[in-house]
Amino acid sequence: MPGMHRNRLKGRISRQRVIQLAAAVLFNGYVIGFGKGRIFTGKSKAICVPVLNCYSCPGALGACPIGALQASLGGMKHHFPFYVLGMLMLFGIVLGRVVCGLLCPFGLVQDLLHKIPLPKWKVPKKIDQPARYLKYVILAVLVILLPAFAVTETGVTPPYFCQYLCPAGTLEGGIPLLLADPTLREIAGALFQWKLGVMAVILGACMVVHRPFCRYLCPLGAFYSVFNRFSFYQMNLDASKCVGCKKCEKVCPMAVEVTKNCNDPECIRCGKCREVCPVQAISSGFRPKEACGSLGGTEK
Repeated sequence: MPGMHRNRLKGRISRQRVIQLAAAVLFNGYVIGFGKGRIFTGKSKAICVPVLNCYSCPGALGACPIGALQASLGGMKHHFPFYVLGMLMLFGIVLGRVVCGLLCPFGLVQDLLHKIPLPKWKVPKKIDQPARYLKYVILAVLVILLPAFAVTETGVTPPYFCQYLCPAGTLEGGIPLLLADPTLREIAGALFQWKLGVMAVILGACMVVHRPFCRYLCPLGAFYSVFNRFSFYQMNLDASKCVGCKKCEKVCPMAVEVTKNCNDPECIRCGKCREVCPVQAISSGFRPKEACGSLGGTEK
């Protein structure tokens, strides 16, 4: 039986990687852009993808929703981006944070970095839990409030999150463009050095803590987490089957207490908990027959 579960888990990880890689290729399919150091400007660039994927990535075929939010709110006319918000709400209502677990290219980067054989650090709960609220602050302040209300001489406010914090932008956009264009390397200044430092810290943290950017800093994850409880795609724990072994919680990349609430706002629906369960008490899908409950009983 243990061998069977190990084989199932390997199969699940393989399928998860295939989906993650396919999504990364789909969102960044303009391959020649990497060689020419040129950003794709076709019609699809007006469409937002549902994940954190930098607009300035040479291969990006669509726009990043977080960048689009800031651009609309911080532009000359300060338009409210109803289209972007509506698209994000649609994905949130249908999938919740499945987007984070399976479709986000930077989520894939974090997963792969965590596989590097280094000692892993379990963040103490007294630090971990309060720190998770930081991503909501980032969403509210850097993505919404500052672009909408900050005053500048030009009337256009900068995309604060993209400009000062986003590691995906540096990794996907900044570095490939600088590698392909010597002119950009000559003019890169202190701001880019800052972004490189931020990226290095976050990528280094990924090697010892599973998905630290998703846990603490991602404003898109903060937005989708609001929908986890009532999205169409749900996790389900059959409390009558659960034996309380906590194997599900040991493998969870987001350190979710699965047996208390498997539809926790932090759950990215990666499926690892389901695959390691020795009694198959965890299931997932679009509106399972039973809602997710804790060991104290299953909600109806």
